Amino acid sequence: MPARGKSGSSLTPLELEIMNVLWETGPANVQSVQGGLAGRDLAYTTVQTMLNVLDRKGRVKRALKDRAYIYSPVLTRQTAVRQALGDILDRFFGGSADSLVLSLLEAKQLTPEKLARIQKTLEAARKEKKARKETKDGNDES
Repeated sequence: MPARGKSGSSLTPLELEIMNVLWETGPANVQSVQGGLAGRDLAYTTVQTMLNVLDRKGRVKRALKDRAYIYSPVLTRQTAVRQALGDILDRFFGGSADSLVLSLLEAKQLTPEKLARIQKTLEAARKEKKARKETKDGNDES
């Protein structure tokens, strides 16, 4: 199986919950993050520890403001999704996106409407790739 980046690149469930708070609210202190964890009764020190772990992992950065650290996301939601999908592809499908899509089809997770939208997206990506290639080829001949 192909390896994707360093081990532990995917977020744990609690790290993801914390990142979701930061993605939705923007920079926040520990108390704000703790309050944003709906349905969770986590101790202040637990949230603080997790934010410090995320800081060490390079997923967030912290800056001292007055007497409290403010945590800001460094990892974007899009990058986190891409890493998680890569992990799923590697672990369950041997790196094969085709197998993932076929599995979604077999599990009836893709409706005909969703498939039509995917088809349109693929066609647009093909056209964009072709246009970039033609532009590049045109520039090489100058």
